[in-house]
Amino acid sequence: QVQLVESGGGLVQAGGSLRLSCAASGHFPRVYAMGWFRQAPGKEREFVSGNTWNGRDIVDANAVKGRFNISRDVAKNTLFLQMNNLKPEDTAVYYCAGTDVYTTFVPTVAGAYKYWGPGTQVTVSS
Repeated sequence: QVQLVESGGGLVQAGGSLRLSCAASGHFPRVYAMGWFRQAPGKEREFVSGNTWNGRDIVDANAVKGRFNISRDVAKNTLFLQMNNLKPEDTAVYYCAGTDVYTTFVPTVAGAYKYWGPGTQVTVSS
């Protein structure tokens, strides 16, 4: 089956940058979309950014537009999230997710995704 593992989280000062990676292993039966979610303590898991695997649809949450950029390396089955101009409110556990359910758009609700990584912590200090 499919396994996802995130890496690249850590501590950074406000205004700094981090790049998260999500490595996928196993068999992807026609994956259609992947995305990044985050969850801060005491808050609901929220959508951050996502793309259809063919790259024809990319969606960013309003809170990260102009600061975060999602990309992928199809040959290496790896998803990335470049995070720039980080703010303290970006502090959260970040998760990558994927779905093998057919879609022509990027789902922005967690329930639409089947595969999840264990998460990586991002902490932004002021």
